[in-house]
Amino acid sequence: MQTTRRSFLKTGAIALAGAALLPDNLLASEKVLKRVGVQLYSVRDAMKADPKATLKKLVDAGCTHVEHANYIDRKFYGYTAKEFKKILADLDLKMPSGHTVMTAKDWDTTTNDFTDKWKYTIEDAATVGQRYVISPWLDEDLRHDTDGLKRFMEQFNKCGELCKKSSMKFGYHNHNFEISTKVGDITLYDFIIQNTDPALVAQQMDIGNMFSTGGVALDFIDKYPGRFESLHVKDEIKVPVKSDGDDTESTILGAGILPVKSILKAADKKGGTTLFIVEQESYQGKDPIDCVKIDLQIMKKWGY
Repeated sequence: MQTTRRSFLKTGAIALAGAALLPDNLLASEKVLKRVGVQLYSVRDAMKADPKATLKKLVDAGCTHVEHANYIDRKFYGYTAKEFKKILADLDLKMPSGHTVMTAKDWDTTTNDFTDKWKYTIEDAATVGQRYVISPWLDEDLRHDTDGLKRFMEQFNKCGELCKKSSMKFGYHNHNFEISTKVGDITLYDFIIQNTDPALVAQQMDIGNMFSTGGVALDFIDKYPGRFESLHVKDEIKVPVKSDGDDTESTILGAGILPVKSILKAADKKGGTTLFIVEQESYQGKDPIDCVKIDLQIMKKWGY
């Protein structure tokens, strides 16, 4: 049975509870560099089996930047931050961002500070060369708790301050529940964007995740210009309704029904996007590495 990213992240969140893409001075610079990377969840099974060999295959496929989706017990895919940094450097790969779930439990109310576990998370991210620490999940028990959400958004901002000390930025990555869940008369995604400081918290919009529940990426870019520093680039096709209620899955860029090129153009011109992270989670019988190679070729053809 295929593991969905949603269930993968939920499992990761439970487990967590129990050389750079951009130059060092970019956040303070007027010059903005744009880069294309690959989310390593796209090749999750291969990364689990043999991280080094998989990264080498990605390099051979034209990949120059990656985003991790595996940080457990202070290790990236089983390697310490220093070890993984060397692996990346040996392959001439950069890892500007990574996904690590932050929960409300990562804030210690008795000390009014982050837990040591979360401080180590930020420390290791800086060591490996990240510029963004991105949390890709929000606990279900918080989604309908307005007061709890407000406190958690304050935690987001505080994490932004913590990351800033290491020349990084905290960020949030959406799925589909942020669109289907309402907080008062606005979506949860609107609430997150409106209650976080853009100077401290970046938004990484996943244009494919939001599609299944009616989220329109172009509308959010128009509504919140400059807020989406990072973008997960996906295309989607319709499929029979799955067990989680979703009737879409990702596919090779340009082969689906999303207006990906229009979204990229808007993100480039109005969204404030500097990181374009390709992610493909379903492959329609093709090899994941081959899919990534094609996706990168298409992005290059499109001018990215």
